[in-house]
Amino acid sequence: MNSSTPPARLAPPVGGFQEVGGRRVFAHRAGSGGPAVVFLPGAGAVGLDYFGVQQQISRFTTAVVYDRGGTGYSDPLALPRTAAAVAAELRELLRALEIPAPCVLVPHSLGALYAHRFAQLYAEDVAGLVWLDGLHRDWDEFMPPAAHLAATERAAPGPEQLERMRPALREMRAELLADYPDHVRQPLIDAHDSDQWIRAGVAERGALVELAAELRAGPDLPDVPVVALSVLAQEETRDGRGRMDAALVGAVSHGEQRTLTDTLHHRLCFDRPDAVVQAIRDVVDRVARP
Repeated sequence: MNSSTPPARLAPPVGGFQEVGGRRVFAHRAGSGGPAVVFLPGAGAVGLDYFGVQQQISRFTTAVVYDRGGTGYSDPLALPRTAAAVAAELRELLRALEIPAPCVLVPHSLGALYAHRFAQLYAEDVAGLVWLDGLHRDWDEFMPPAAHLAATERAAPGPEQLERMRPALREMRAELLADYPDHVRQPLIDAHDSDQWIRAGVAERGALVELAAELRAGPDLPDVPVVALSVLAQEETRDGRGRMDAALVGAVSHGEQRTLTDTLHHRLCFDRPDAVVQAIRDVVDRVARP
């Protein structure tokens, strides 16, 4: 793949760094009040990809986006990592940022496995969850064999395929971020196009089976308010996704599933920010009730 300046040496367009475990972890916070809302990106995504919805959330509470170690603007780190390591890093980051617990976690895609592990280890730090078409530890029980986690790992693109995909990925990113302010949009597009960021996205998808097993060895989610946004646009996974997220919200006292058919998995926060923001507001409001 073409060489480019490692993003870890680039200054992020907004936000800054906190030292966690002797490494720099990128974070950007906006707004004030609580409970704070914390976004956990999917694989191949970074914190500032959620900048648009973060800005809307910041109008009524504190909103935090960040990059896991080894991804985005954070310092390089060997990938993939255990969910426990990611959870511990996030807890230390929130403490460094002086974000009061408990928080509302908003994981997207792969981020949901990390959020679930965080909730297993630090249940007292979790006020609620907004599941953005997230992965689940019991994914394989609901999905057809062709969509199982092991099959997803095997289907990961290699270096040559990634190189062929690069122009299309850049075009897609430019379209998704079209409404972002210029000082955020262009640096983010360029950084996403770098070898390091692309490789990190692939590497994080390399241990899905192990992550699911790690979560199955731990407890269920704590009984906190949960809203799951389920994207049901893909026919091959529509039924499984619907049943899986229904089981997720059915396991807590205040759970709700909201289905969407007018967007795709990776486009959720860009096509339907209204649905994302409303789900977060509803969980924040539920948490704030006596």
